[in-house]
Amino acid sequence: MENELNIFAPLSVGDKVANFTFKYYQDGKFHDGEMSQFEGKWVILFFYPADFTFVCPTELEELADNYEAFQKEGVEIISVSTDTEFTHKAWHDSSPAISKVKFPMAADPTGDMSRSLGVYIEDEGLALRGSFIIDPEGVIKAVEINDNSIGRSAKELLRKIQAAKFVEEHKGQVCPASWKPGDDTLEPSEELVGKI
Repeated sequence: MENELNIFAPLSVGDKVANFTFKYYQDGKFHDGEMSQFEGKWVILFFYPADFTFVCPTELEELADNYEAFQKEGVEIISVSTDTEFTHKAWHDSSPAISKVKFPMAADPTGDMSRSLGVYIEDEGLALRGSFIIDPEGVIKAVEINDNSIGRSAKELLRKIQAAKFVEEHKGQVCPASWKPGDDTLEPSEELVGKI
C-alpha cells in the first residue's frame, strides 16, 4: 500500500491554540489539565524530546532556576514531552536537576499536542525542542524550534516574552534586536524609513 500524503497543517504564529487536555505532574501530584485553565495568562509550551536524557535536564533546570522571574511576568511554563506523567514523576524524584522543577510537566504520550504544534518526529515518537509563547487569548506570538542536539536559553525566552508583553501593552510600538525592558523601542512611521 502506498504512503498517504499527510495534509495536517501545524499551528504557527497568529494561530489560536486548541483546548488540549493532558495529564501533568506538579508539586508531587498527578493532575488533569487543559489549556483553558491557563486562559488570561501568558503561557510557554516548552517541548523537549524525552525524560532521562542529556540536554533536556540542562534546559529544564535552567527554566526552573528562572521560574520565579517568569512568574513575576505573569507567565506559566508547561514543559511537554511524549513521556507519561509517571515517567515525569520518576525523573523528578531521581534527578537533582529535575527535582528543582516546580512548573507543570505535561504528558503527551499520544503525540497529539506535539503534532498540532509541528514538533512531532513521527519515526521516533519524540518531540523536537519547540518553545511556543502564547498570549492570554491563546494566540501564538513566538515560536522557536531547534534540532534536538541544540539546547535553548531560558534568559532569551524570558526576554522574548517580555518583548511580546510590551508590544501587546503598548500598541504601535515595536521592539528592536536584543531589546530588554527599559530599552528604547521604535514606533514605525514613514519618517523612519531608511533612517535606521
